[in-house]
Amino acid sequence: MAGAQAARNSAGTRGAGARLSIRLLGGFRLVKDEHPLLLRPGGKAETLLVNLALRLRGGIEREELLGLLWPTSDEALAAQSLHTLVHELRVAVGDALGGAPPVVRRDGRLCLNLEDGISVDIEEFEARAAQGDSLRRAGDDRAALPCYEQAADLYGGDLVIGSELRHLLERERLRARYLEVLGRLAENRFQQGDFTGARDRALELLGSDPCREDAHRMVMRCCVRLGQRAQALRQYQTCERILEREFGARPEPATAELYDLVRSDPRAV
Repeated sequence: MAGAQAARNSAGTRGAGARLSIRLLGGFRLVKDEHPLLLRPGGKAETLLVNLALRLRGGIEREELLGLLWPTSDEALAAQSLHTLVHELRVAVGDALGGAPPVVRRDGRLCLNLEDGISVDIEEFEARAAQGDSLRRAGDDRAALPCYEQAADLYGGDLVIGSELRHLLERERLRARYLEVLGRLAENRFQQGDFTGARDRALELLGSDPCREDAHRMVMRCCVRLGQRAQALRQYQTCERILEREFGARPEPATAELYDLVRSDPRAV
């Protein structure tokens, strides 16, 4: 129980007081005191913030940033341009950080100034999901629920920044984590008797990955519990069509068995 309490406390304090947020899920946004700041799309300031946010903890060496931002410029001119860019960002957002700079140097590398109030939606999303997992492992499913809800709400869409292989891998990793969170939410709500909420989260999961049979089964079970037996049967047919179209495959035995049970003895579902 001590571990569950610690996870609850962490959920309430992590990110508290952050007044400047960099959001990369669903597209780049820079948000100051809940109001978006307009930056030139694809401009140097956006490129700088995106790359620093994607390497949040390790930072980036100055020479690498110069190559990213001014690949054809003389190094001395590029270094001066970087200095000017960082200064302009401080002027634009420093008041949200108590006058502190948004970009700092640490161990010879440039990093975002997390200590003085910058938050990044990717880190917040993963922190909430991890807190939910910790509470769930401690047996406190009721406390885990709001953590998972917060994580799902923070996921504004797939990571659409960057074209390098590591960015693509990160996009898929985060997307898989989001789908896992939705599955946890559906399961949690079903266990608590919120069949409408469980169905809606399972349908949300299917909107991102229509081939997830566990989500199809959850929708079927919820529909039966809500007195919508015909809809549960149609959900199986939908699952069947999707799997045939995408993979030329049949539903898993567990899905087919649930379908037979819905047809023959829905009270046992």
